[in-house]
Amino acid sequence: MCLVAVAFSACLLNHGDAHADKPLTAPETSAESNPRPKEKARKTYMGRIVAQPMSHLGASWLIRPERNDEESAVEAFGQLGIRPGMTVVDLGCGNGFWTLPMAKACRAENTDDTGDEHDKWTGQVLAVDIQREMLAKLRQNMLRAGVTNIQPILGKVDDPRLPAGEVDLVLLVDVYHEFSHPQSMLWSIRESLKPEGVIALLEYRAEDPDVPIKPLHKMSKHQIMKEYTASKFKLVREYNDLPWQHLMFFARDDSPLPAIEPK
Repeated sequence: MCLVAVAFSACLLNHGDAHADKPLTAPETSAESNPRPKEKARKTYMGRIVAQPMSHLGASWLIRPERNDEESAVEAFGQLGIRPGMTVVDLGCGNGFWTLPMAKACRAENTDDTGDEHDKWTGQVLAVDIQREMLAKLRQNMLRAGVTNIQPILGKVDDPRLPAGEVDLVLLVDVYHEFSHPQSMLWSIRESLKPEGVIALLEYRAEDPDVPIKPLHKMSKHQIMKEYTASKFKLVREYNDLPWQHLMFFARDDSPLPAIEPK
């Protein structure tokens, strides 16, 4: 845990360089029973107002020194269950506050001697953002830290451009409520997950008036469950001991993971 804390506070890891932000191949269509939604940008969705995304001009707030004390980010990170060799996604990665420690956690040495330096490690982070400026900041932090197993991806507002059926974990930190195309994004994420892959959703608690965040940037469990169930997800785990945020884990509704009821 101390190593994770260092990664959060100083963005220091011990390996390589960055890949380009070229999108990965994403599925164009799904099964006939669950086609890609035809969705226009929304101002409201299922009874809530869709918030505007944070501009890259506010990126310094994401790496403020007091963030871990306020949100217990290290504690939340420990709940993600990232293991060496996993393919994980930081969707809405910004400048890499979560991305860099995720890269260290999933990094594993490749036992196959291919002779290719870029194949030396297995386990990777697909770091998605819709703002080129955020990805530029991420790349700077990657170079400072010397990271090779992060692939920046320039996403679209309705498509994160993820590979189909290859992802173990998609991390959404205080970003889902800003999606202008929530149905389309959840459809794409669902397509990307392995059978036991999960979304880890962090959102500020709307139920708690003491959480010092604007109401537009909070979500209640009731609202989250309503939206994720509608997009063919089920709740499989939750962690309720963070000071400001819900942490809820969702799998595809056809996953072998058992569903639970929220507390």
